[in-house]
Amino acid sequence: MHIDLRSKRALVGGSSRGIGRAIAEQLAKSGASVCVMARSEDKLKALINKLPTDQGQKHHCLAIDYHQQSDYQKKIKEYLLSNPVDILVNNTQGPPGGGALEQDLEAYQSAFDLLFKSVVFTTQEVLPHMQKQGWGRIINVASVSVQEPLNYLALSNSIRAAVVTWGKTLATDVAAQGITVNSILTGYFDTDRIAQLNAQKAKKMGVDPAEVRKAMENQVPMKRIGDPAEYGHLVAFLASDKASYLTGTKIPLDGGLLKSL
Repeated sequence: MHIDLRSKRALVGGSSRGIGRAIAEQLAKSGASVCVMARSEDKLKALINKLPTDQGQKHHCLAIDYHQQSDYQKKIKEYLLSNPVDILVNNTQGPPGGGALEQDLEAYQSAFDLLFKSVVFTTQEVLPHMQKQGWGRIINVASVSVQEPLNYLALSNSIRAAVVTWGKTLATDVAAQGITVNSILTGYFDTDRIAQLNAQKAKKMGVDPAEVRKAMENQVPMKRIGDPAEYGHLVAFLASDKASYLTGTKIPLDGGLLKSL
């Protein structure tokens, strides 16, 4: 199956590394012009210099910090004035790990602003263009933990679940306008985030991080952790006309990790 995203413009959050970077790379390979967003401007500039332009793409970067909401909102508004977006990938860095009893109200508020408020704001800003042209793709990067909560990720469990249910609601509202909204339930992928969480868990358990990683791999029926490039393939499909009748879904990408239906 050939995915053709030529003439499409994508905005990808958290894309200086890991899953976000892999998504940006695959969308560009498929012909889309991509704007990458993250905190490190140097990393973003290095990335767009490596993205393919052989199909006439023009790539951009936005140095933003989701924790600085007013500045983030200002930059997004200014960018969209001259750069309408056809494909939005809502992806942010994860909040701190920890169980429900380890978090105070301030931590939940911070996670809400990071994971939910930024997603809703950005989506509302790109929607008018999508509605006007009768075509758009909104893809939310979520987690398997919204379906089977992980006790060391209380903040992520709670707020990402809100994003998924909000996405389902939005999908119904905009489906007749040619706009699809889907969420991906992310399993274990080989990223800095996983390494950080494994190191945190290993320290608490008093074991080597390699031991934690091996146990994680053994939980997955495929007995391995995912390659971020595999994530990019799914997003490219969801962003294409091939997925025009697929909306309001939550798709596990987890090597079979989820046990529930």
